[in-house]
Amino acid sequence: MINMISGIYTEYLGRIGITDPGSPSVEGLFALTRAHLERIPFENTEIQLGRPPGIDPELCVRRLAAGRGGYCFHLNGAFAALLEQLGYDVTRHVGGMAADTVTTDVRGDHLTLTVRVDGEAYFVDVGLGDGPPEPLPLREGRYERGFRYGLRPLGSADGPDTGWTFLNEDSPFPAMNFRSAPATTADFEAEHLRLSTAEDSPFLQSFFMLRRNAGAVDRLHGRFLLHIDPRGGRDKRELASPEELFEVMATVFGRELDDLTAADRAELWDRVQRAHEAWLASQQS
Repeated sequence: MINMISGIYTEYLGRIGITDPGSPSVEGLFALTRAHLERIPFENTEIQLGRPPGIDPELCVRRLAAGRGGYCFHLNGAFAALLEQLGYDVTRHVGGMAADTVTTDVRGDHLTLTVRVDGEAYFVDVGLGDGPPEPLPLREGRYERGFRYGLRPLGSADGPDTGWTFLNEDSPFPAMNFRSAPATTADFEAEHLRLSTAEDSPFLQSFFMLRRNAGAVDRLHGRFLLHIDPRGGRDKRELASPEELFEVMATVFGRELDDLTAADRAELWDRVQRAHEAWLASQQS
């Protein structure tokens, strides 16, 4: 199969350490999802530097193959394109992050996926940062995958079958609602522009990276690096210098840094420092 797809997708597979993806199968889907999450970070480096990358799927594939990360529109957009190249039946959906588990609105600030393989549909999401380390069956239930997750039909004024709610009890965003209807890249362009450029966007307000595997989540938020395991363990470390920050970006999160000039690095560290000082001031007030 790997010889039948274009070079850029072969490079993408190489980035996530898959040499032979095989034909579409449940095992293959699980392996691809785990590999992607373990090697490609959720991150906002370029947005912080004022040059947000677009969300065209082929562009996203090229960026990820070159060692970058991104957020949901980039990560799930590229992963959907890869799965389709490999022969999987993929559907994109408009989703929205929720701060509680009772909200049924779909804000449109998230792209998520479902994949049908071997007669079963799966919820697949490599763009949540701290989401499930592997696909979940698209049916109501509770799932233990290190951390605890759940899926339930999305109840709304339009009826009970308009979508789904993904539950993540250990996340700052405990729910993500999404519509069952298929979506296209065009459905996310306006929201991508807002999230990439609006002053109140969380992607502009602070720098962060996340990476996860079956056993833990690594989270970089400004100068703080956290390692969180499902048993409640939490290691927190404060980064003291720009050299330490960029070493962590490369080694813990696997992001190539060859696109960052000396000026880029100085600007990013300055933004991290200013946000850190503002946070310290807020703690003293």
